[in-house]
Amino acid sequence: MNAIEIYDMLTAGRSRFLRVDELCRRAAESFPGVLPSKADLEAEARLAQRDKKGLEKRQGEFLAEVLGDPAAGTHLCHAMLLPRAEAMQGFAEYDKAGEIAFAGAHLKRQGKAAVVTLRNPRHLNAEDETTIEGIETAVDLALLDPKTEACVMRGGPVDHPKWAGRRLFGAGINLTHLYQGRIRYLWYLIRDLGFVNKLYRGLAKPEVSPEVDSIEKVWVAAVEGFAIGGHCQTLLTMDYIVAADDAYLTLPARKEGIIPGAANLRMPRFVGDRITRQAIMAERRLDCASPEGRMICDEVVPAAEMDRTLARVVERLASSGVVSAAGNRRAIRIAQEPLDVFRRYMSVYAREQAQCHFSPALIANLEQNWNAASRK
Repeated sequence: MNAIEIYDMLTAGRSRFLRVDELCRRAAESFPGVLPSKADLEAEARLAQRDKKGLEKRQGEFLAEVLGDPAAGTHLCHAMLLPRAEAMQGFAEYDKAGEIAFAGAHLKRQGKAAVVTLRNPRHLNAEDETTIEGIETAVDLALLDPKTEACVMRGGPVDHPKWAGRRLFGAGINLTHLYQGRIRYLWYLIRDLGFVNKLYRGLAKPEVSPEVDSIEKVWVAAVEGFAIGGHCQTLLTMDYIVAADDAYLTLPARKEGIIPGAANLRMPRFVGDRITRQAIMAERRLDCASPEGRMICDEVVPAAEMDRTLARVVERLASSGVVSAAGNRRAIRIAQEPLDVFRRYMSVYAREQAQCHFSPALIANLEQNWNAASRK
């Protein structure tokens, strides 16, 4: 039985939605031998990355086949754009208090804006298994909040001695956790089909295609310090970016040995093919205040002016109303990145990232470029 037949059976002919992790869990239970079992994955999870057997590569092949099929792949993308159950359960608490905290993120209503603050202070606001659910739930609630008209994403203050007390947008994937084997393969798919794509496409509704209708608002990013790796990828989904004049962007995929999410798909629209390849394959740093950085960032301001600038930008972007903003976002997307283009990209990404995640080169890169063996 192939992946598409399994998908259709588990989703009752695409009449119910399953997220990628639940899909893989049910496929492993219902069709033994097709995907690694829960027991096998739990045993694998206890190993350092260099000692893993690569069982999760089968998940990559399975998801690549599903995403490669127009009907099944589109349905899976739709499933990942629906609000998380945790967001629906937490909505009343957030609506009443005007703020809510999760592991990895804090959400607060500030005037017309729902402000998502990224929080992983010990690891320079890096993303890992401890942050991914909280960030996506905060994004869901920000979009569902009927009392705000725009969303802001900003990094919180960090603990690192070099940056203590300063806000940083984020350091990308937690390379220490990656080296230690504490980030599963599905993390990449949950992230890029989930909250990152929700930033770009909004929240889907179960009864209609995300291409036709969705719950969305304009997103504004505040880049302070740096946006490295996954955090730079996130910027490519934003409607407006305000950067501090000393901030910078990098996509150090070559030094990590992985594919930088959907940056390969989206970054050429901002800076062209050559600079994209230089950034991803040759470690080119883009200072936000440089000509190339300004092709991504809309405004570059002194760090001390960030709060004032954000308030002004939110006021201006929210003035046209949520309906107009959503309509314009959909019109831009259909020209630049229709859901079908994203689906086909993610099919390739699912297969190739699985190979990268278990490549000996990843371990060598982390030891050479990150001194990973000595970090805790």
